[in-house]
Amino acid sequence: MSEDYKAKVFKSGNSLALRLPKALGLQEGQEMILREERGRFVFEPLATTRKIDVSKFVGKAPWLKEIGREDFEDSPRDWHLLGPATRDT
Repeated sequence: MSEDYKAKVFKSGNSLALRLPKALGLQEGQEMILREERGRFVFEPLATTRKIDVSKFVGKAPWLKEIGREDFEDSPRDWHLLGPATRDT
């Protein structure tokens, strides 16, 4: 069962802002998506991408060998072999 909370709209600079209760558990600076659905306002946290620090993984698998750059030569590409370029204008 959901709870009802009271919130207040106020002016902040040239914009309107909505003060949300702390009980909602939102974090300061958290970005939200706000949309209108049939006259109602719905907001939800913006999906964030997680960054993983892999810098401490070096040396954890000593049996893996680094691939040398000689496998990747910087030869020119023959793009004309793919056929005529098409572009929608």
